[in-house]
Amino acid sequence: MIQMNSVTGVVLAGGKSGRMGTDKAVLNIGGRSMLDRVMHELFRLFDQVLLVTGEADQRGYPGVRVIRDIYPGCGPLGGIHAGLKAAGTPYIFVTGCDMPFVRAELMACLLDHAPGYDLVIPRKGEYVEPLFAVYGKGCIGPAENMLREKKYNIRGFFPEVRVKYIDRKEMEQCAGSDRCFINVNTPEELAEARRMSEDGEV
Repeated sequence: MIQMNSVTGVVLAGGKSGRMGTDKAVLNIGGRSMLDRVMHELFRLFDQVLLVTGEADQRGYPGVRVIRDIYPGCGPLGGIHAGLKAAGTPYIFVTGCDMPFVRAELMACLLDHAPGYDLVIPRKGEYVEPLFAVYGKGCIGPAENMLREKKYNIRGFFPEVRVKYIDRKEMEQCAGSDRCFINVNTPEELAEARRMSEDGEV
């Protein structure tokens, strides 16, 4: 396992969501915003956390540096690239702001596998979680090449780097829950996440 001081936490918070109709980061679940919940788990592991936003966003989080995309309007790939460029550590741990039930234990499980790889990412069948993954500095060049070519599919640069896939079932055992990977992208998913929180299911 790599040392935690060699990893920077990176949260992608791109602003207004088309499907949700508002900024997902500020939506409340269980008395806290989704962004607050994610930040809390990141600070359980990392001393340094970056908030990547496509807008002039200055949310007040002590110890959090707010940065903007170097290539604006390019989606999550642009945010990952900006986080890698800004981080003063060899690795970053990337997560979106819309995973309200993430756990630090899940992040640590991925980091256990990081040495020797540029990217460590959960996988379930053919589905991967690029917005809950470990990225090394070796990803900067391939990601930047894609951005310059206006190709924004994150998986497009995977063949250019050393990738370690981790089965999601293994990770869920680390966290003791299968709810950690829940994404909240629609009003219906938000309502379900709030219900789960109220019922103590997470």
